[in-house]
Amino acid sequence: MHVLVTGSTGLVGSALVPFLSAEGHQVTRLVRATPRPGAAEVYWDPTAKRVATPGLEGIEAVVHLAGENIAAGRWTLEKKTRIRNSRVQGTQVLCEALAQLVHPPRVLVSASAIGYYGDCGERLLQEESRPGTDFLADVCRAWEAATAPAEQAGIRVVHVRLGIVLSAAGGALARMLTPFKMGCGGVMGAGRQYMSWIVLDDVVRIIYHALVTDSLRGPVNTVAPHPVRNREFTKTLGRVLWRPTLCRMPSFMVRALFGEMADALLLASIRVAPARLGDTGYSFRYPELEGALRHVLGKTGE
Repeated sequence: MHVLVTGSTGLVGSALVPFLSAEGHQVTRLVRATPRPGAAEVYWDPTAKRVATPGLEGIEAVVHLAGENIAAGRWTLEKKTRIRNSRVQGTQVLCEALAQLVHPPRVLVSASAIGYYGDCGERLLQEESRPGTDFLADVCRAWEAATAPAEQAGIRVVHVRLGIVLSAAGGALARMLTPFKMGCGGVMGAGRQYMSWIVLDDVVRIIYHALVTDSLRGPVNTVAPHPVRNREFTKTLGRVLWRPTLCRMPSFMVRALFGEMADALLLASIRVAPARLGDTGYSFRYPELEGALRHVLGKTGE
């Protein structure tokens, strides 16, 4: 296939592009900088609502990953506006451009997040579960709805609702490593909140699964089949690193350090099942947390 990728320099995109190339597919990147001479790149400026549409003709599939990093910095009003606009406006601009093509792509795999569900405590969530009511849930609803122009043009749309992506190269785990390696890691809040996680390797393979599985459309929970409580995640990471995990961080301290983001990302309990992946025969490479962490951190021989 000829695949267009947005957000190609992010955590997921940086792993996806070489994977697709290794599988024999042609990859074109949608970029905000002036395309480099000879590079397979097409320019866009979602803020100005501009896309170099002629460069998209011949694209057969699209993976849309672009968006403001939600975990970088406190959620000021300006930051929240960037988070929302980068996802909702960016997705709408892209999908309107795709809908105008003489030959639109067959499939669009567009990123979303399990923040769609909000804090749901002990309840096990599947794709048909109702959305939450907080800021992130509102962003995710609007983000997914922004693909409407693509759907109306007959493009099969899949929303990969990403959980906590485990990688030593970036994301939540990379930020945890320094304090945990220093023996300062510990439970956050009560430690009972569920964490729905997934290894980067499986994220990439699930995106590919979504591209080639014609029966798959709509929301797809992109999480491993065994979510764990924060307490279990903490103990497992400490065991893999051979470090103690005694430095508990009470909820009030988490909120003082991270503001509104604390309740949405760190203290919220989101227990998610990958039901549609199971229905379409996807086989997880790393379904269990300890094996996943050992793989990611290069501790497989211990």
